[in-house]
Amino acid sequence: MEYSSFHGDQAMDSLERQLICPVCLELLTRPVVILPCQHNLCRKCANDTFQTRGTLVGTGGRFRCPSCCHEVVLDRHGVYGLQRNLLVESIIDVYKQVSSNSRPRSKPAGHLTCEEHEEKMNIYCISCQVPTCSLCKVFGTHKHCQVTPLPDGYKQQKSELGDGISCLIAANDRAQAVITHLEDTCRNVEDNCKRQKQTLCEKFDHMNAILEERQKIMVQRITYEEEEKTGYTRSLMRTCREHIEATSKQVETGLQAMEEPQMAPFMQNARILIEKMSAAVKDSTLEELQSGYENMDHYRVDFNALERALSQLDFVKLEQKNDDVHEEEPEQGCGEDSEDTAAKCAPLKETDEGRAQAESSMDIKKEEASDTDGTSALQAAALFLSILVLVIFLQGLWRRIEYTACTYLAKLDGD
Repeated sequence: MEYSSFHGDQAMDSLERQLICPVCLELLTRPVVILPCQHNLCRKCANDTFQTRGTLVGTGGRFRCPSCCHEVVLDRHGVYGLQRNLLVESIIDVYKQVSSNSRPRSKPAGHLTCEEHEEKMNIYCISCQVPTCSLCKVFGTHKHCQVTPLPDGYKQQKSELGDGISCLIAANDRAQAVITHLEDTCRNVEDNCKRQKQTLCEKFDHMNAILEERQKIMVQRITYEEEEKTGYTRSLMRTCREHIEATSKQVETGLQAMEEPQMAPFMQNARILIEKMSAAVKDSTLEELQSGYENMDHYRVDFNALERALSQLDFVKLEQKNDDVHEEEPEQGCGEDSEDTAAKCAPLKETDEGRAQAESSMDIKKEEASDTDGTSALQAAALFLSILVLVIFLQGLWRRIEYTACTYLAKLDGD
């Protein structure tokens, strides 16, 4: 008998160790939850573990098992979403019953007694909010208080506690929803800012490309006019050099003729030379450049307005953007085939064409005026040079004639 009782006590002790909660180190209390790793915990201890050492993830959370450190993932219900281990709860009930029968206690398990009357607490004082016994209500400290049966107070407070837990769970769900919304908003802000930065960089690159292309076109126009004017000026220089070379040959021939000592041969050649020189003077209608032919001020560009516009470049406000969209709608309709749209777009096209024609005509007039001025200046210079050469030649010829005449008269006087 003693041997059987000894082994029975060992078995009960071993069973009790298996039914100990690893958190509170007490016997598992209802409700008992089973974790995915098959370890059991009191629901209260599981909730305390999650609140102190767990982390929130999405609408749920996670914590580690106190026995094996296995990670337990919770849904939006938290620890109340874990499955109850009804088998362990039944074993605990049987263990308590067997333990109470084999080990009688002085006080019934699970029942509190009044310290003053040592009676079972069977009522609940609503005024003092403490459980008490009937004797305390009859002639004790709670005889003037409002009381209710203990089961009714138990149900009421349990209901209130359950409602509080539900409210806290709902509040956690709302807070988690707010966190999720804030995370989505932060992610959307980052994505939108990244997209706007990319769009802004693309717009600036496009503007730089337009400026570079426009720079090439305008520089090419200046280069074309430079080549045209320098080529024309060099051709006039060649013509003047050729004219000077021909005139110099005639001057040299005239000077050689003036050195002829005989009058008859001189008079025979002088008339021909004079006629050639007169013809050369008449034919010396050299083109001249107008004054300011080298001026290139018509290629000046006013960058002040562009610089002011670029310095004031900023983001478009929402109201201004909507106004621009309404203003751009008729322009976008220019590509349609409707008659109303074509009638609206026609004045814009005519204005652009007229502006382009006016600019081209002004450029042509400027070029013609520059060419006329350059030709007149060159012709005047060539004519002045020819007249100067002719005067020098006639002066030499006149002195030659005077010398010849004086010599001839001196011979006649001598004879």
